[in-house]
Amino acid sequence: MFDRLYEKDVAITGIGQSEVARPSDLSGMQLTVDACLEAISDAGLQREDIDGIACWPGDNNNGNSFSPVGPSALQNALGLKVNWFGGGYEGPGPLAGIINGAMAIATGLCRHVLVFRTITESSARRVNKGASALSNKTQGRDNSFAWQWYTPFNVLSASNLVAMYAQRHFHDYGTKPEQMAQIALNARRNAQLNPKAIYRTPMTMDDYMSSRVISSPLRLYDCDVHCDASTAIILSRKDIARDLPNSPIHIEAIGSALHQPWSWDQVSLTEGAAFDVGKMMWSRTDLKPSDVGSAQLYDGFSILTMIWLEALNLCPKGESGSFIEGGHRIALDGALPINTNGGQLSGGRTHGLGYVHEACLQLWGKAGERQTAEHDVAVTAAGGGPLGGSLLLVKD
Repeated sequence: MFDRLYEKDVAITGIGQSEVARPSDLSGMQLTVDACLEAISDAGLQREDIDGIACWPGDNNNGNSFSPVGPSALQNALGLKVNWFGGGYEGPGPLAGIINGAMAIATGLCRHVLVFRTITESSARRVNKGASALSNKTQGRDNSFAWQWYTPFNVLSASNLVAMYAQRHFHDYGTKPEQMAQIALNARRNAQLNPKAIYRTPMTMDDYMSSRVISSPLRLYDCDVHCDASTAIILSRKDIARDLPNSPIHIEAIGSALHQPWSWDQVSLTEGAAFDVGKMMWSRTDLKPSDVGSAQLYDGFSILTMIWLEALNLCPKGESGSFIEGGHRIALDGALPINTNGGQLSGGRTHGLGYVHEACLQLWGKAGERQTAEHDVAVTAAGGGPLGGSLLLVKD
């Protein structure tokens, strides 16, 4: 089906992350510079080595707090001389920077790409509680193909949209609230071992069930936590990566497909883009779901993690509820540890690249107290509804 699997020419060679705070006293640019300099150093490179830069979505879409720093601004701040840069809003969601950066390397445009994602929603909410609401008026949102149809009908939060996904999953497959709760409970247990996590206090099933309903059946702890943070990833050409300090983490396969309408309410409510993404990713590798040792799966809302489990064939379709029941299978010492840094539900909404950062820590054995059993294959996925992307990562 595909003539060239370009991602196999690319490896992750370094990672970095700023402080994760709610809120931070640092500017979005300072958070970004901190993360990027750490990633460049971790890869054993100098700023002069970076000849590509990318992020998602850029600094001109959807409101400043959602993406306060774009590639042009960071290029100037770091004094980079690049042969390629990219930042665009749509596409395969939060992992678009990595997917686009890998393509740029594989097509010979550059050798080392700095990919970053910065978000300062917590600071914005300190000033304006509605800063991240879908009803908040911004040029990007008012002109959006999708959102312009939702705000007139009081769709004030993404939770109102994703709640439909959860309700449909409950209806079609008999999924129970106590099962979905395990996504949030597992995240909180893992966050307790992550010194950067926003929420580190223990949480019980009673705590979860007694939390207020945000948009039925989603409760407070089913919704991710806004924060200020920046995460950076260094992509390098495979042949060069072998000479750098870290063992290369190869991008074995990418999923980025969308075979349905780009609309939160017109995609299949129990699938979304995730199933298209999963099918594409597995078609580009000889590895199987049983080879995966850890999974960092988007948890903007708990139900999205369950959909990704099914979409990536990590459990049968419709059976994610029973798969996670009791929480043992997805725990740090379980058969398939997921969201090992606390995810976005407790760790903080780093929005995509945080999952890649954590996957690399796990593969390199650098995750500290939350380190899982040694493994060589990890999967990351980010996005929900009509946008999404996935990466199958393999340690050299």
